Amino acid sequence: MIKKFIFLEWKAFIRSASFSKNLAMKILLGFLMIYFSLIFIGVGVGAFYILKKMNLEPLQTVNRFLIYYFIFDLIVRLMVQSIPVLNIKPLLVLPFKKPTIVHFSLGKTVLSFFNWVHALFFIPFSVVLIIEGYDIVSILFWNLAMISFIYINNFLNIILNNIDKLFAVFLVLAIALGTAQYYKLFDITVFTAPFFQGLYEIPGLSLIPVFVLAGLYIFTFRFFKNNLYLDAGLSVKEDIATTENLSWLNQFGTLGTFLKNDIKLIKRNKRSKTTIFMSVVFLFYGLIFFGNTHQPPAMQIFAGIFVSGGFLFVFGQFVPSWDSSYYQLMMTQNIPYRGYITSKWWLIVIVTFVSTIIASFYLFYGWEVYLTIVVGAIYNIGVNSHLVLLGGAFTKTPIDLSSASGAFGDKKAFNVSAMLLSLPKIFLPLLLYWLGLRFADKTVALALVAGAGVLGFIFKEKVFSLIEKRYKVEKYSTISAYKQKS
Repeated sequence: MIKKFIFLEWKAFIRSASFSKNLAMKILLGFLMIYFSLIFIGVGVGAFYILKKMNLEPLQTVNRFLIYYFIFDLIVRLMVQSIPVLNIKPLLVLPFKKPTIVHFSLGKTVLSFFNWVHALFFIPFSVVLIIEGYDIVSILFWNLAMISFIYINNFLNIILNNIDKLFAVFLVLAIALGTAQYYKLFDITVFTAPFFQGLYEIPGLSLIPVFVLAGLYIFTFRFFKNNLYLDAGLSVKEDIATTENLSWLNQFGTLGTFLKNDIKLIKRNKRSKTTIFMSVVFLFYGLIFFGNTHQPPAMQIFAGIFVSGGFLFVFGQFVPSWDSSYYQLMMTQNIPYRGYITSKWWLIVIVTFVSTIIASFYLFYGWEVYLTIVVGAIYNIGVNSHLVLLGGAFTKTPIDLSSASGAFGDKKAFNVSAMLLSLPKIFLPLLLYWLGLRFADKTVALALVAGAGVLGFIFKEKVFSLIEKRYKVEKYSTISAYKQKS
């Protein structure tokens, strides 16, 4: 039965309409995987000797910071790692046993890059420890515990993406621990370091994470098995319908119609509501950088862009994917692309402006810090808003707004392709700011970034003409990509 599932997965992969279009991106991701694999191997081999030169005990030092290693790994998984999806509904009417379907879906995650890449750090590090005289049996049990924690994160990622209350608890806990550690209010490593060290020193203690992993797998398996029904977990949740006229937007004509549609979409769908929540989270991003003297000065503009541009990065990168469920219908109407693009742009501009005003609490750090945020907002409005709209023509990722209630449904607000397309939006202002600092001072650096934003606003109509042309070129390939359901 598992062989049949593998056969179906392979056919779905090679027959997908987006296979050839995404081949270049897959090759690029392959090179990135190789790059990060080499980094993990290098760090695993060199960590022991680097820590020795710093007069630190290598294993104890690594054990001290393992809690942050695993928390960071889980955060990266939540943002980037895709949850394996099976086209479950057709399978439920066929003679496939439900436990087999669930086991296969969960088993697909075992071979994920986000799991085995950690072995490229722990195995070389353990080999060096053995060479340097550490007990072989204790090191093997310590590795068993590390592998268990990696797969605990794997199944926590699946659970947190499907049980929103647990996700909210984790997010609040992670932010609280990070803030307490940063401001030296509470050091969690005081309690976790002895436990991780005990995994090496105390025989049998390494079985605790193994039992936790087994229990977590059973819980995950039962959760999805209990929701694997057409009339339960896979059914569409019905709510009482409410109507909103938003008639005050009628004065803006076609633009107002598009804005009303976007506002309703954000308010009524769980997936789109996360954009507002993430925008609020981005507002506090600057707390990590502002006031921190142990970082390159250019990183301040990095923080300024993210503080004001949370909505731009989270919502904007998926234009027009938010409308993928009815995009074909839109294309049969007499809808001007320019009006559609302009409405998205104004929505991004309005939220960026509001975010900048809310971020005024950064005045606590001084006028220069808040000025950096304002300059970041100008750049976001003048340049990054155009880049996200242009990137939308190539990011043909359909979004199922009702998937939040579906078993094995994709509820990601991010994906790797979107993140890679976001890199130019970050590095260009960093380069301008660095050049200003290198050859002049901070005032000139801010002026360069703000100037780029102003130029983008001045040439807005010409840029929009190019974006509109690209959307028209990609129109039919976008429609074809949105037809793909798996």
